[in-house]
Amino acid sequence: MDSQDAIQLLEADHREAEALFDHYEKVKEEASAQEKMKIAKKVCSALLIHMEIEEKIFYPQVRKKIDDDDLMNESMVEHARAKDLIKQIGQLKPNDPMFDAKIKVLGEQITRHVEEEESEMFPKVKKAKLDLSLIGAELRKGQNRMREEHGLTPVAA
Repeated sequence: MDSQDAIQLLEADHREAEALFDHYEKVKEEASAQEKMKIAKKVCSALLIHMEIEEKIFYPQVRKKIDDDDLMNESMVEHARAKDLIKQIGQLKPNDPMFDAKIKVLGEQITRHVEEEESEMFPKVKKAKLDLSLIGAELRKGQNRMREEHGLTPVAA
């Protein structure tokens, strides 16, 4: 597989998160508490890694080039809200009546955030003359380092 540019990598992460939320929604009624927790951990880990590489690698480079502090600041606030919800989910048992609701609200927040990134931020990034291949390689390296730290399989470049 050819290496992805930064936007392709982030969009692939977005699709993965959407698929995990969809899967959770489909199986939550029949799934055991253990199965629900496994899916929730997978989606939360993926989101935390994704947000980390955006905040540490992607956003700082984008912020310098697109001159839209409001958009960048809103993205950081949305990440903070998602992290808070992930923390709350981590403190619950999957049979807690609030567990499904928190997963659903997290999914809704992420969907809205993804729509804003893909419709507002990414078009500006594409026009900004950033080296998206180089940033993509940095993102993949950071993503794989964190995946290994979390006991997950690294993704091929």
